[in-house]
Amino acid sequence: MSGLVRRFYPFKINSVRNFLSRNYSKPVIKPLEHIKPELIITDTCVERLKNISKNSDEFLRVSVDGGGCSGFQYKFDLDSKINEDDKIFEKNGAKVVIDETSLDFVRGATVDYREELIKSSFRIVNNPLAEQGCSCGSSFAVRLD
Repeated sequence: MSGLVRRFYPFKINSVRNFLSRNYSKPVIKPLEHIKPELIITDTCVERLKNISKNSDEFLRVSVDGGGCSGFQYKFDLDSKINEDDKIFEKNGAKVVIDETSLDFVRGATVDYREELIKSSFRIVNNPLAEQGCSCGSSFAVRLD
């Protein structure tokens, strides 16, 4: 019988098991540098938040509301209360908080602070989920692809 097995299976069963266990049973782990952050906070945003926070409990709340020129608009407020559905992002002691629903509209975007001659404001830039925006910088349309 062993000759019959050798004729149909010219390889050793144990070597096949070893090969499969070595090459196919390990989970694929992606290096951390390939994982994109959910929200990026710039250094200018951190600096401005530290300057305007009255105490260490205050943070920047980012939310997305319906309205504006393009259908949705970004909203920025200083807040000190964290809700159950909030996600907290922290950089160098400055916190940005966003609710899960709003995060779905800005995932992968950057929170920035810009000072210009006409106005200074927090902004969402490089939003991969926005198709177009308004010249004011606070309104956007969602990409549908």
